[in-house]
Formats: sequence, structure tokens, C-alpha cells
Amino acid sequence: MNKFKIFSLALVASASVVKAQDIKEAKKAIDAEQFQKAKSLLKSIIKAKPSDGEANFVLGNVYLNQSIIDSAKIYYLNGLEASEKKHLNYIGLAQIDLDNKNTASATANFGLATKDIKRKDVDEFIYIGKAYMNSVNPDYTNAVASLKKALAIEPQNAQALLAIGDAYYGANNQNDAYKAYRDAFTADPTLLRAKMQLGVLLKGAKSYEEAIKSFNEVIALNANYGPVYRELAETYYKWARNKPSTSTVNLQKAITNYEKYLSLTDYSLDSKMRHADFLILVKDYKNLEVVANKMIAEDKVNPRIFRYLGYAAYENGNYDVAIKSIEDYIKVPTNKIIGRDYLYLGYAKIKKGTNAEGVVDPAVFNAGLAEIKKGVAMDPLAVEELGDFGKELFGKKQFAQAAALYELSSSNTESKNYLTDNVYYGISLYYANVNKTATAPEVVADLGKADAAFDRVLVASPTYDEAYLYKGRINNLLEKDDQIIKNYEEYITKITAKGAEELAKPATVKKIVEAYNSIGASYANTDKAKAVEYFNKTLVLDPANTYAQQSVKALK
Repeated sequence: MNKFKIFSLALVASASVVKAQDIKEAKKAIDAEQFQKAKSLLKSIIKAKPSDGEANFVLGNVYLNQSIIDSAKIYYLNGLEASEKKHLNYIGLAQIDLDNKNTASATANFGLATKDIKRKDVDEFIYIGKAYMNSVNPDYTNAVASLKKALAIEPQNAQALLAIGDAYYGANNQNDAYKAYRDAFTADPTLLRAKMQLGVLLKGAKSYEEAIKSFNEVIALNANYGPVYRELAETYYKWARNKPSTSTVNLQKAITNYEKYLSLTDYSLDSKMRHADFLILVKDYKNLEVVANKMIAEDKVNPRIFRYLGYAAYENGNYDVAIKSIEDYIKVPTNKIIGRDYLYLGYAKIKKGTNAEGVVDPAVFNAGLAEIKKGVAMDPLAVEELGDFGKELFGKKQFAQAAALYELSSSNTESKNYLTDNVYYGISLYYANVNKTATAPEVVADLGKADAAFDRVLVASPTYDEAYLYKGRINNLLEKDDQIIKNYEEYITKITAKGAEELAKPATVKKIVEAYNSIGASYANTDKAKAVEYFNKTLVLDPANTYAQQSVKALK
């Protein structure tokens, strides 16, 4: 009987060790962003031992991280029925509360999670800190407060130090984040994520070369640590964006490192979706179309694939496929639509309605513009993506259509392209109306908008002298003599202040001649002496100027 008891206890101890190893392996897989492997391990633990509350909690966290809320909640509730560490699952439910902005319920659930813990327990405070910062409504102040409780009990706890580093980083406290990450790696030199985060701080500070050096130090310790290749990919991408001269080389390095990252994850559909998101980011649409078609072959059900295929098909010139794919995605009520979906649908419709000569059918353009407006209404900063399409229309002399696009972005002061878009908006409206009857109400309205656009330009960039030139031209069309004189004189004053070198440029001389002639013409009916004065200024710069010669002769 005693032998049987000893044998039974040995079995229990052995099972406990196996379970602990599996939980450890699952957490290791999560850190390596191998989520399918982690889910498989955790489900095996739960199947073998339904009483394991921690396995349910960790699995729920994986689903919550992937925004699969229903599955996360199921595992948290299952975990509450377990006999071991069931209280951890209150923390998962609390994060769902935080996501739903139900702070009272979240606080209550955190209270239940810590109600009966022992004096030296720290995991609960670490998990609570993570819940506060991983919520879709992050609260870094409470995250730090909870993690400080863990560190008060166990100052060298590497996981607590890593987590508080993340909280400081989220709160833009770079100095404390750096110290926490450094201390975490010192406390546990196997905790590669802590060392990797030191590189992430450098990346955030735009010290791209130093960040890459830091990430390569992680690779030297473990060349199979997948997340570091994702960080490398994002660093090369940002370097390419911030320094266009490096764009070609660094974008290719970004793609190569992201593919390496994927090879070290589980190649799940989620991983492939993240890959597709990255291909959109780096604008590698040829590969995106290949990836999207492969995903469709594997999983025809997941609707996001149609978004990827729609984007890629548009960029690769296959507008019918683009329209069908995006419409197939948008028409499903449960799909999460973003502003960019409507932008691409609008672009594709406009492109389809453009003939070989580059002329857009007005009805088709308006249909496409209506889709683009839906996208901007959904996401006002989506206007930042309109510039390239607007410039394409502008380059084809489709000025009215270009102006219609720029109208959407020219009033959004938060847009990074606010200044450029206002310039293009004003110029587009000017050229769209330059050959029309200036007294027509719609022309007067458009030219008024153009003038206002250049006023916004001058507020945003007072040194943009060309704005005065265009305001002079606009008021020339409107025949407003006082405004013609005012704006052209302002242009002359600004350009003259730049010195002899600028005034000697042929392009500048041509614009000054335009200004002198326009001012002279404006004075012709009210002050002939002034008019002659300005026409003579033209003749100093351009003695053969026919308009100035004839005007002086007529005024005498």
C-alpha cells in the first residue's frame, strides 16, 4: 500500500513537471510569435488537465491578442471553472472590460484576481500590468503602478522589468524604458525580447543604423529568434521612407527580413495575413497578388483575402478584379471596413472609366469620387493617400478631377500633405477655369476657393512666394484690379529680397515681367502714369516685349 502511494505521488509529480514544461514551452512560443504552436500546446494541456486555470488564461490571451474576442472569453470562463490558478482568468475578463471602456467592471475583476493571492505572488501584478497596456484603450499609468507592485516584491523579476519597460515605452518615457529593458536583460540574459526592445527604442528615435546594429546583436545570440527579423524589416522600411535615397535597397532588405520572420513563425493564416499587411506597407503589389491568390486557394472563407487581392489587382492594373474583390469584401456586414477600402474602390472605378487618351468619363469619375468620399468620411487622415492619384490626374491635365480630389485633403490641417495639397488644389482650380467665362457663377466660386487655398498656403508657409503669383493670376481672371496689384507687388517684393542671383534666373525674370505687365494693365484705366511706369519696368528686363511696347504706345 505504501509502495502504491509513493508510486501515485511520483506520477502526480511527473505530470506536474510535464505540465509546467508545456506551459513554459507555450509561453516561449508566444514570445517567438508562433501562435499556432502555442495554441496547440495549450489546448493539449487543457485536454489532458481541464482543471488547469492558467492554461485557459494564457490561451484566452492568445485569442484576445488576435482580436478573436468570443474564443478568448470562452477560455477565460472555462478557466474560472478550474481548480488551479482560476483567479488569473479574471484578469483576462478585465482586459475585455477595458476594451469596452467598462473600467468599473475591470477594476472589480482585477480585485477578484488578487483577492486571495499570497504575499510573495508577483505574476498577478505582472498580468494586470500587461492587461492595462494591451487593451485597445491602453492605460500606462495603471500598468506602471501594477508592475511596481510586482517589483516591490521581487526587484529582479525579469518579466516584470520587461513589462514595465513596455509600459514606459507606451507612455513615451524613453529613459525609464531603456533602463527597464537593460535591467531585464541583465536579470535574465536569455530574455531576448528585452534586448530586442533596446533596438526598438533606437528605431523610434530614427537612429536606424544603431537600431540595426542592436538587432544584429540579438541575432548573434540566437539566429532563430523570429521577432527580431520583423523589427529589422520595419526598421529598413522606416529608413527607406525617411531617406528616399536608400529606398530601393532598404525596401528590399525590409521584404527579405520579413520573409525570414515568417519562416521562423508557424506560417499560419494569421502570419500570412500579417505578411500581406507588410507587403501593402512596402508597396510590393506583385508579391501581394501572389500571396493573396495562394491564401484564397487555402482558405476561401476568410474575407480579408479579398481586400488584399483587390488592392494588388488595382496596383497591377487589373481594375475589374479590383472592383469585384473589394466590393465582395465590403458587402459583408460583419467585415471590418477601413477607409482605404473605399479609396481603392474609387480609384479602380475611375481608372476603369479612363480612356486610352487619359480622359475620364465624368459620370464614372463621380461614381469613383463618391466611394473615395466614403473612405475619407470613415478615416479623415486617409486624405494623405490621395496626393499621388491627384498628381497623376494633374499630370494628364485633368485639372477639374484633380481639384475634386484635393478639395478633400486641402482643409485637413492634420494631414502631413496639407501644404502640398493646398498648392495643388489652388493650381488645379486655376487651370480648370483659366479658359472659361470668368463671370459664370461656378467659375467665380472655383476661383474663390483657389484664392482661399493659397491663403492657407501662406499661413502654413509664409515664404512660399509662388502663392502671391497665383493669387495675382486668379484675380486677373476675376478682373479685380486692386487684388491684382496687391498680390503681384507682394510677389515682386518677396522675390527681390532674395537677391541678385535669384533675379538673374530666366524663370524668375519671366515671372517678374508677368507681374509688371499685369500691374500695368490694372492701372491702365485709373492711373496711366503708373501703368506706363510698370510697362517700362518690363521693357528694362525684356526690351522686345510686344505687349509692353504696344501698351506704352496706346497709353501715350
